Amino acid sequence: MKTEKFDVTGMTCSSCVAHVEKSVSKLTGIKSVNVNLLTNSMSVSYDEQDLNTQSIENAVVDAGYEAHVREIVSTAQVSSTPKVDYVQLEQAEMKIRWWVSLVFLIPLLYISMGHMIGLPYPHAFHLTENALIVAFTQFLLTLPIVFVNKKYFQVGFKTLFRAAPNMDSLIAIGSSAAIVYGIFAIYRIGYAMGHGDMQTVTQFSQDLYFESGATILTLITLGKYLEAKSKSRTSDAITRLMDLAPKTATVIRDNIELEIPVEQVLVGDVVVVRPGQRVPVDGIVESGNSSLDESALTGESLPVYKEKGDGILSASINKSGYFTMLATKVGNDTTLAHIIQLVEDASSSKAPISKLADKISAVFVPVVIGISFLSIVVWLLLGYPFDFALSIGIAVLVISCPCALGLATPVAIMVGTGKGAEYGILIKSAESLEMAHKIDTVVLDKTGTITEGKPRVTDIFTLKTLSQTELLEIAVALEKPSEHPLSEAIMQAALSRKLTIREVENFQAIPGQGIEATMDGKNYLAGNLKLMTDRKITLNEFAGLSDKLADEGKTPLFISNEVEILGIIAVADVVKSSSKEAIRQFEALGMEVVMLTGDHAKTAAAIQSQLGISSYVAEVLPQDKDKEIAKLQAAGKTVAMVGDGINDAPALMRSNLGIAIGAGTDIAIESADVVLMRSDLLDAVTTLRLSKAVMVNIKQNLFWAFFYNIIGIPLAAGVFYSALGWKLNPMFAAAAMSFSSVTVVLNALRLLRFKPTAATILNNNQEIIQKQESINKNNIMIEKTLQIKGMSCPHCSMRVEKVLNSIEGVEAQVDLESNSAKVKLTHEVSDETLKSAVDAIGYEVVDVA
Repeated sequence: MKTEKFDVTGMTCSSCVAHVEKSVSKLTGIKSVNVNLLTNSMSVSYDEQDLNTQSIENAVVDAGYEAHVREIVSTAQVSSTPKVDYVQLEQAEMKIRWWVSLVFLIPLLYISMGHMIGLPYPHAFHLTENALIVAFTQFLLTLPIVFVNKKYFQVGFKTLFRAAPNMDSLIAIGSSAAIVYGIFAIYRIGYAMGHGDMQTVTQFSQDLYFESGATILTLITLGKYLEAKSKSRTSDAITRLMDLAPKTATVIRDNIELEIPVEQVLVGDVVVVRPGQRVPVDGIVESGNSSLDESALTGESLPVYKEKGDGILSASINKSGYFTMLATKVGNDTTLAHIIQLVEDASSSKAPISKLADKISAVFVPVVIGISFLSIVVWLLLGYPFDFALSIGIAVLVISCPCALGLATPVAIMVGTGKGAEYGILIKSAESLEMAHKIDTVVLDKTGTITEGKPRVTDIFTLKTLSQTELLEIAVALEKPSEHPLSEAIMQAALSRKLTIREVENFQAIPGQGIEATMDGKNYLAGNLKLMTDRKITLNEFAGLSDKLADEGKTPLFISNEVEILGIIAVADVVKSSSKEAIRQFEALGMEVVMLTGDHAKTAAAIQSQLGISSYVAEVLPQDKDKEIAKLQAAGKTVAMVGDGINDAPALMRSNLGIAIGAGTDIAIESADVVLMRSDLLDAVTTLRLSKAVMVNIKQNLFWAFFYNIIGIPLAAGVFYSALGWKLNPMFAAAAMSFSSVTVVLNALRLLRFKPTAATILNNNQEIIQKQESINKNNIMIEKTLQIKGMSCPHCSMRVEKVLNSIEGVEAQVDLESNSAKVKLTHEVSDETLKSAVDAIGYEVVDVA
């Protein structure tokens, strides 16, 4: 049994998905077929002895669509032949079709309707003698629009003839009805002019509906172009994931360092990883030690210390130190490759998106066609002329035009997504907004979603004889030459208080425990509890504080001299100010809230206690997050996942609705259905409330769209003609269709009144006020250039860049070649502060410009 993936083009609705699945499922040897409308893809499991890919592609073609086997590219491989992106091709095709249609529609509307709205109109167009010229000109302008949009007719009529009509069938029938009637009118005009019957010429010159058919095609094509444009972003997530893998790796073979393409790394190779580099493959540390940033893969907010024998994950960033590792998993077996595979699988396994309009059209289309045909036959049997009966049939088809039916959903969604953008909520597709109103379970990632994602000093505990400032001065002096994972938080706290950073001597890093140094002739230690225990430091009243801080989700840094502890500095990833209120509002909407994190269980429990979250799952790897989402779905839950890291990407794709925090990684943002630009969980609440409002509006729109058809079709069919003399001219049928469309649009505009909750407005207003105060205070961003002496290697430039960026309000980028640092200041920072920070780590600022 083999599983193959295909790109499928031409699908427009859930009926298309059903037709493709049905057509392929009929083949002998098929085990399962899963078609995804959003990604225009199909996954097929089949018996290779009975089938081949060509047979499957032919089955899709027979259903009226196109299919091509998807190319497989490994994470490390750059193919010499570019991969064909059928989603991009569809988008480009729709764009061309839209512009061509618009170019010919504008003059067509002018000729057919310009005089109705008072536009300057050539006198010759008003003359009855020129009616045939005007009619034929409209016909010629319609032909390019029909030709460029021929797929609607090819697919629509093919599915119609196979008794499985879809939205394309409605488009094809509605536009064809108007165009066929226009052609019939041209013949009648020509015949009447040849016989001098100017009354008939006048009658049929007013019964040209080429602009109706052309407008239907143009507007539908615009909607399809916008849809294709949003679909094209789904493939970006995979591309960005693959870009995380380094293109080259440095290996040691025969005692020689070689830089080779990463796909040539073999299991058992010794790989060299220097500071700042990404780990190219999975492996085990063979020599050396370092702190690695694995946040993109595990969600752990703090760098993880690695030494000989520890496992290393591909795509981790080496924050400091030089080490070698033994490659254990390469190519498509690495952790990153598995995450990519999870994203692809989750994307293709999403349930096909069903649209109410498509479901109704399956019944609506054949019923309307039947009424139209029956009306023609009945009026012919009653002895009325053919043109009378034909006009009746055409009127039935025109008034049942799918314009209002087709607009009912996209117009409401367009207004809804625009309203969402106004509040910093980017909704990527119509399907996302539709799905959001069904959510009953919200899964929240911890790091960067509930919390800020940046470690900060939260508490300082000291002996009574020592002040907090004095303890922090000792700590920052010890940490400034260190690569300790907590050093950035300590450095930031000290610089924010404008503390003087003193020099230390005899600095020594103690792997896995902390650091030791001499200052003012005294020896000091900074590290974890194990360091204090090994050195037999007296803990005094701080003995039980470590466990208490751990229970609160905080990391304690012990500071001591050679005899006793001086104090503890607690560092933690703090909870965002709006998280608690957002969780309360989720629960007020009747939703279950679950926290999912790669952090330790104690940290997760502390956050749960602080925020009142009903449940959590801790210490989960990326694939486990994906499985947890699948478990909830298997239990009948409709799940929204909110996250920000690469490790959240598979879960975001697996969930019914993926919501990414805007400040998170590009991968999470591309994998999600909704992006919160303000990184505020309250905006996730607003997203769900907005979705519910939009879905109510859509149902109202569908009601109005069908209301006009239900009233208009009997009138168009001539039901009231015999008794009351009422006959609906195709012109009035088109007017009724247009009126129904206008009503739908006006109803959708009511969504502009939507407002988020008071708490969301208050929180966002506070952010705006803070930003405005900053702007008012600074007016412009200050830029400075620092000339720095003493940097000799990339490690030096990394240390300088790190210490500058740790200063509040500073964005720095160091250039080793020019020995300079470009610094951007969001508020006033003195030159002395910048110089002191750089001087404190052993380099010299010789000039500030």
